[in-house]
Amino acid sequence: MYKHIYVPVDNSAYSNRAAKRALQVAASCQGAVTGTHVYAARMHDYRFKQMEYTLPDEYLQEGEIERQRKIHDSLITMGLELISDSYLDQMDQQCRDEGIPFTRRMMDGKHYVEIIKDLTSTEYDLVVLGAQGIGQSRDSQLGSVCAQVARNVNRDVWVIKRHEKEAEGTGPILVAIDGSPHSFGGLMTAIDLARRFDKKIELISVYDPYLHYAVFNGIVDILSDQAKKVFRFEEQNQLHEEIIDTGLAQIYQSHLNVAEVVAREQGVEVTKTLLDGKAFQKIVNHVRQIDPWLLVIGRVGVHSSDEESGMGNTTENLLRLCPCDLLLSTRVVVPKLDLKAEESIRWTDEAKERMERVPSLVRGIARTGILRLAMEEGHSVITNKVIDAAMDRFMPRYTAHATESLAEQLAVAHAERNQHVAICMDCGVTAKHADPKSCAVCGSQNFEKISQDRVKEIAASEGGLEEETSYDGRKLVWTREARLSLKDITDAYKRRRAKARIEKSARMNRLSAITLEFARQIIEEELGDLMIEQSVVEVSDSRSQGQIVGTDAEGVPLHSNWQWDEDALARILRVPSGFMRDRTQQRVEQVAQEQGLESINMASVEEGLARGRDMMNDLLRQAGMIDQATPEQAAKEGVCPFHVQGLAEQKSKSEEAINEIGFMRQMLEYSRQGESKN
Repeated sequence: MYKHIYVPVDNSAYSNRAAKRALQVAASCQGAVTGTHVYAARMHDYRFKQMEYTLPDEYLQEGEIERQRKIHDSLITMGLELISDSYLDQMDQQCRDEGIPFTRRMMDGKHYVEIIKDLTSTEYDLVVLGAQGIGQSRDSQLGSVCAQVARNVNRDVWVIKRHEKEAEGTGPILVAIDGSPHSFGGLMTAIDLARRFDKKIELISVYDPYLHYAVFNGIVDILSDQAKKVFRFEEQNQLHEEIIDTGLAQIYQSHLNVAEVVAREQGVEVTKTLLDGKAFQKIVNHVRQIDPWLLVIGRVGVHSSDEESGMGNTTENLLRLCPCDLLLSTRVVVPKLDLKAEESIRWTDEAKERMERVPSLVRGIARTGILRLAMEEGHSVITNKVIDAAMDRFMPRYTAHATESLAEQLAVAHAERNQHVAICMDCGVTAKHADPKSCAVCGSQNFEKISQDRVKEIAASEGGLEEETSYDGRKLVWTREARLSLKDITDAYKRRRAKARIEKSARMNRLSAITLEFARQIIEEELGDLMIEQSVVEVSDSRSQGQIVGTDAEGVPLHSNWQWDEDALARILRVPSGFMRDRTQQRVEQVAQEQGLESINMASVEEGLARGRDMMNDLLRQAGMIDQATPEQAAKEGVCPFHVQGLAEQKSKSEEAINEIGFMRQMLEYSRQGESKN
């Protein structure tokens, strides 16, 4: 693995943790360590000469000024070398204690310039350095040395984001997979590290179905009426929602499945997570949830060309924002399946010409998908018919033929009163039909069904329904509280962006109404604060009104116009503060009002909690397992048979893949957290 590890040191808290990590890796790999420190004697000398004119007159004599220059040069050079030596002495002793070969290097110059020069001219295979150094300030995210070295050095770079006094992550090694050779190379490195440090591995992949909706929403007001007719917003959105979005989910699920096969060939079991949204933001959010030991990500991704250097935008954002240690991987690996396909399968001239018409940004993804299908079906030559079959897998024809009628089935429009929505429990994609046989993305048969009647009950409790026409002419139904919740966002641009995300997500989830819970989750995600204050909504007098009747352990007060007895108050304060506590308080006070109570007791609190749990459980009532379909049956039903044959094996694992299945499941988790504190 890593045989020669390079560690820049400056005696900062991050540098000290970096030195410790480098020794751990070197010990596990029987590698050597080089410690380096760059001092800036020439810079000090230059500055001293610039300031000589400020010296007192007695020092400005010819002989005296030369003497001062020699003294300063000697003291600065000698002093900085002594400091560098002492920095490296500590690492030298640690390496001696561990029996690790150690080399020290000291250089004079600008820190990152000299480090990059040194790395470029040598054969080090891993750089371990702190995210920040002794120049750290309160609001800084990344030090200049780390930023420049990570961006300009074509080596694996392990960035330490937690300093020596912070506990390291307790979770698995998280590996970002996007189908690129760099991501699979990162996976192979993660597998090696997992064995050496006894860690588990989780794979994460993110696709973004929201970008086009936000873009369309932003340009609709600047187009002329004629341009709008040419652009045909409604048809564009139907194309994305019913064909392209599902195809994207299938492609990224296939990347996870291939990565799982690669890991299994190495004797390693992994968990998989497929999320939708902006890649770096979703990964950062997930990191905050699971606290991984390390995030491994390729230096560039699937959308980068072979000629590109440096690092991709997602990687750079994660380098600055991710709270856990990162390993920027330069290793390039093509999975055996894809490598075998490239070597053994030929393309007809017509197929090659057709592929040239595919936009360069997605040509690589399309080519990989076609090759994988050809390998599965035993083709040795790719023709237009094979390409059609691949397109039919990722963007099924039955969907294209049904786009006109599907517009009527969108749950954000007027769904049939007895219609329900089925959400895949494994990958989080909402099925296009009420009673699907298997998921079109991952092949799962495990669905949860959401009753339209229950959604209407929630809407009634949130001030009724209000209909609104979106930019492409679709009718969207909002609850009154959900619409008012947008006022939490004072910035107009962010408010418009959040509204577009809510509308798009509601369409994807086929909701009959956009509820407050649904809107709140996306608003909080957009603002980056999971505990933002609730807007004042004139539905209940209890919200942010009345006297303070109690305060929880974190100092968050409870306002109410009701009297609460001691047990009832203690119970309500155990509910997580913020939105969940506000909603629970509303239900409890509604119970007290219905029962004509003068004060709220423990029984009324429990009744309010029970109503909330019942409502959520009705929303999330599990549909149960459907008999597994064969690929032929799945195709007959008009759903994707992708990886359906391996479904039984995946289901037998003790650890299920973690997936984002939408706001309702998250609300259920909040509810369960509240119960666990009972």
